[in-house]
Amino acid sequence: MILTGILIAVFGLGLVGWFVARARARLLYKGRGSMHSMPGYHAWHMALWIVVPALLVWGVWSAIMPGLVEGTVLADPAAQGLPEQDMFRNSILAEARTLAGDPSAIAFNAQAQALVEPMRAAQTRFGLIGALLVAIAAFAGGAYGFMRIRPDFRARTHVERSVMGVLLLASLMAILTTFGIVASLVFEAGLFFKDVSPIAFLTGTHWSPGNAIGSDISDNFGAVPLFWGTIYIGAIIAMAVAIPLGLMSAVYLTQYASSTLRKWLKPLLEILAGIPTVVYGYFAALTVAPMIRDFAASMGMENPSTESALAAGLVMGVMIIPFVSSMADDALAAVPRSMSDGSLALGATRSETIKKVLLPAALPGIVAGVMLAISRAIGETMIVVMAAGAAANLSANPLDTMTTVTYQIVQLLTGDQEFNSPKTLSAFALGLVLFIVTLVLNIIALRVVKRFREAYE
Repeated sequence: MILTGILIAVFGLGLVGWFVARARARLLYKGRGSMHSMPGYHAWHMALWIVVPALLVWGVWSAIMPGLVEGTVLADPAAQGLPEQDMFRNSILAEARTLAGDPSAIAFNAQAQALVEPMRAAQTRFGLIGALLVAIAAFAGGAYGFMRIRPDFRARTHVERSVMGVLLLASLMAILTTFGIVASLVFEAGLFFKDVSPIAFLTGTHWSPGNAIGSDISDNFGAVPLFWGTIYIGAIIAMAVAIPLGLMSAVYLTQYASSTLRKWLKPLLEILAGIPTVVYGYFAALTVAPMIRDFAASMGMENPSTESALAAGLVMGVMIIPFVSSMADDALAAVPRSMSDGSLALGATRSETIKKVLLPAALPGIVAGVMLAISRAIGETMIVVMAAGAAANLSANPLDTMTTVTYQIVQLLTGDQEFNSPKTLSAFALGLVLFIVTLVLNIIALRVVKRFREAYE
C-alpha cells in the first residue's frame, strides 16, 4: 500500500516537474532561434527523468521486498515453531501475509495468527524504505533534468529517442512473448519425449494417458485420434459451414444489399464474433446436440449419443462465420469499382462478374480470412468440451463422439495431478504440435496472399 501511494506521488511529481521545466524554459526563450528545443520538450525531458528512475527503483524493490519481509519474519521468535517442510511453512506464511493485508480475514491457523504482527511490521518497515528509495530516485532524476535546461540543450532529440525506445519495446513485446511461449513448450515437451517416443506419439492411434504405466508407456500416448478430431471438427465440419455462409454473406453485403441494409446487417453478423464461446457451448449441448441425436435415432441408429462431432462442428462453424465474412467483405470492397463496371459493360451478368472478376481479384483476402477462421476453430475448447465428448475416436462418422487437442490439454492440466508425470507433460507436447500447425497455416496464408496479390491504382 505504501509503495502504491508513493507511485501515485511519483506521477504527481512528474506533473509538477513538467510545469516547472516548461516555466524555466520559457524564461530562457528570447525569441525565435534562441533555443534548440521548444519549452514543451524540456518539460517532457524533466518529467521523464523524474518518473522513469523512480519506476525502475519501484519495480526492483517490489521484486526483492517479499524476500526481505519473509526473511525478517522467519528470524522473529514467533516463527521458531514453523514446520520444516517448505510446503507447510509457505502455506502458513501466505496465510499470515493475507491476514496482515486484510485484518477482517479469518485465521485458520494459530501459527499464522501469531505471525501477523511481525509480518505487518516488516511490510511497513520495508515499504517505507522502498518509498524513501523511490523518492530519492525521483528527486535525483528531477534535479538532473532541471540542470539540463539550457538554451543549447537538445531536449527534443532526447525525448524523441525515449519515445522511440518505448515504441520499440512495445513492438518487441509480442515477439518476446512468442519466444517465451515457444521456449516453455519446447522445454516441457522435451521432458515428455524423454519418456515417450516421438514416433509413437505422432503415429500411434491409442490415447489413454491414465493407463501410461510400465515399459509400454509409449503405446498409450498415440495422439493421432486427437489430431484427427481437431481437424475433423475444426477444419472440415466447421469450415463446411463457415466458408459457404461467410462468403455468400460477404458477396450479398458488398454486391446486392443496399447501403441502409448493409449498415444494419454487417454489425448484426459481426455480433457472432463477440458472443462468449461458453454460450455457444451451451447452445450446442442443449439445442443442437439433442436435435442431431433425435435425427440419428429417426434414421435408425441405435443408441445415438448426445455428444457428437457434428454438433460441435456445426456450432463452431456458425461461431467463425464473421471471421470469413469480414475478411471477404473487406477484400471484395477493396477491388476497384472500375473492374466490375468494365465487366458489366462488356456484357457479363452480375453473377458472372462476381465469379470471374471480383472473387479472383479478392482471393488473397478471402484465403487469409479462411486461414484465420481455421486457426480459430482448431484452437476452440468450450464447444468441444460441452458438445463433442472426451472419447479419442479415430472415426469418419460425424455422429460419433470425438475429442480434440485443446480439450485434452485442459483435461490433463486441471485437477490434482503430479506435474512432472508423462501424463501431465503430454499436454505441452500437444500444445507444441498445435502451435506448429497454426504456424504452418499462417505461413500458407501468407504465401497465398503473396502469390495472388494484385496492386490497384
